[in-house]
Amino acid sequence: MFGLIDGNNFYVSCERAFDPTLIGKPVIVLSNNDGCAIARSAEAKALGIKMGEVWHLSKRKPEYRNVIAKSSNYALYGDMSRRVYEVLSESFARVEPYSIDEMFLDLTQFARADYCRRVRERVRRVTKIPTCIGIGTTKTLAKLANKHAKSRPDLGGVSDFSDLDARRQAFKEMPIDEIWGVGGASQLKLNNLGIHTVEQFAALPSASVRKLMTVTGQRTHAELNGVSCMPLTLAPSQRQTVSVTRMFGRPVESWEDMREALAAHASRAAEKCRKHGLAATAMQVFFHTNPHAKEPFFNAQRSFDIEPTNDSFSLIRQAVRAGQSMWKPGLSYAKCGIILLDLHAVDEAPRDLLPTVDPVKSEKLMTALDAVNARFGRGTLRPGGIRPKTPWSTRANNRSPRYTTRFSDLMEVRA
Repeated sequence: MFGLIDGNNFYVSCERAFDPTLIGKPVIVLSNNDGCAIARSAEAKALGIKMGEVWHLSKRKPEYRNVIAKSSNYALYGDMSRRVYEVLSESFARVEPYSIDEMFLDLTQFARADYCRRVRERVRRVTKIPTCIGIGTTKTLAKLANKHAKSRPDLGGVSDFSDLDARRQAFKEMPIDEIWGVGGASQLKLNNLGIHTVEQFAALPSASVRKLMTVTGQRTHAELNGVSCMPLTLAPSQRQTVSVTRMFGRPVESWEDMREALAAHASRAAEKCRKHGLAATAMQVFFHTNPHAKEPFFNAQRSFDIEPTNDSFSLIRQAVRAGQSMWKPGLSYAKCGIILLDLHAVDEAPRDLLPTVDPVKSEKLMTALDAVNARFGRGTLRPGGIRPKTPWSTRANNRSPRYTTRFSDLMEVRA
C-alpha cells in the first residue's frame, strides 16, 4: 500500500512558514531572474495568474496590484523539504522522496486514512507546511488520490483510493490529464477516440493502450487498475550528470565577467559532485546570447573528456580554457553553464597512471574547503577570482532570508 504526501503550493508555504503576514494574501514565487511565476497561492490562482506567467508583463494589470511576488529561495525550500522528510521518517519505516515537495510512503503496516490525517497534522505543526495525502495500492493511484484530496476540502486532506467504490466514483469525474504519466500527445490521441475521463481510460483493453501509448502507457494503465508496476525505491539512483546553468542578471559583454561566471559555475558543480561522492570524466561548457534579441543568435558549446576528478581548481581551469577557446567578443551573452558528464563513484572512477593533480592533496584540500563552507556558509572560502557578489549574478530583488541555512539570516526575536 502506497501513500503520496505533497506540500500544498510548497514554495509559497515555505515563505508563509516564516512570514505569517502572507497567509490569506495572493502570493507567487518567481523563477530565476524574477522571470515567471513558478508557484502560486490559492488566492493568486483565483485571480487568474497562470503557471509560467511572465511577471514583468503581468504585474501592470490592475487586478494584480495586491499580488506579493517573492524571488525564489531554493536554499530555504530544500531545507524545508528535508525537515518534512525527517518528520515522515519518524512516522513511517520507508519514505521515498520523489521531488522537493512530494514523497512516497509505505503504508503497508499502518491503518490508512486516520493515521495519515494524524501524520499530516504533525507535519503541519512541526514544519508549518500544509499537505495532502493520497492512498492507493499503486504509486499511480496514490498520486491520483493526492490530486483528488486537493480538490475535495471535505476529505480532510486525505483521499483513499484503496477503497474501490471511492476510486470508481472519483474516476468518473477526473479528466485524463490528471493521470501521472499521460502527457499532451497521449491525451490528444485518447481524446480523439472519445476518451476524456480516468474511468474511460481505465476501462480500455490493455492491448489497445499499448498500441496507443507503448509499454509505458500500458504500465500506467495497469497501475490504475490496481496492478503495482513501480515498487518503492529507497536507494536513490546515481546521478548521470551534474549541471550548473544560470541566466545572467544583466548581459555579459567582457571576457573577465564570463571567465568569473564559468569559474563560479565549475566550482559549484564540483561541490555538488563531492556531496554525492562522484567524480566526472567529461565536461560540457556553453554560453549563448539572448535568442529573443534582435541581434543574430550566437551559441558556443564544447564537450570534452577530462581527467577523472571532483577538484574545484582542476574543473575551473578546464572550464575557463574551453570557454576562452570559444569566446567571441562584441556580443551580449545571456546565459552560461557547466555540465559534468559520465559520473562515477569516486572509488570506482577510472584512474590515470600519471595524474596532473595529486589525488591525496586534492582530497584533503577539498575536504577542508567543504568543511569550512558547511560550517560558516557557502562562499566563506572560494577559489581566487570569484567575487562574493557580482554584477552579472541572477536577479533576486525580493528574496526572503535563508532562515535555516545561514547564520547571518537567522530570525531575530526582540522582547
